[in-house]
Amino acid sequence: FKAPSRDHPALYRDLLRTNRVHWIAEEPPAELVREKMMECHFRFRHQMALVPCVLTLNQDGSVWVTLVKPARAITPGQFAVFYKGDECLGSGKIVRIGPSVYTMQQGKNRGENPKKEEIDKIEPAT
Repeated sequence: FKAPSRDHPALYRDLLRTNRVHWIAEEPPAELVREKMMECHFRFRHQMALVPCVLTLNQDGSVWVTLVKPARAITPGQFAVFYKGDECLGSGKIVRIGPSVYTMQQGKNRGENPKKEEIDKIEPAT
């Protein structure tokens, strides 16, 4: 897919899933185990600014990552790295990405939520 511009809404997403996360200090963090959700920060490129997010723990040790604001060019195969303050909590490979801001806007423009078929198009990693 080639977007018409570097900032086209089709390049932005606010939801992704990792494979099983490799946690550094706690496997997984107690708050995440207790609450099944945890606020932290995330990045997927080395120099990128940290983005606030909410992690949701899955049974298999993977996490859904919901970003506070959409990020550009998230791609399956990259690593999501999680932080709490200055501490690196761990990382997991991005295996699925949610619908783009563009797709979500198209749904809103039609006056409806994205259809199940669109959500099912969430791409598994190759």
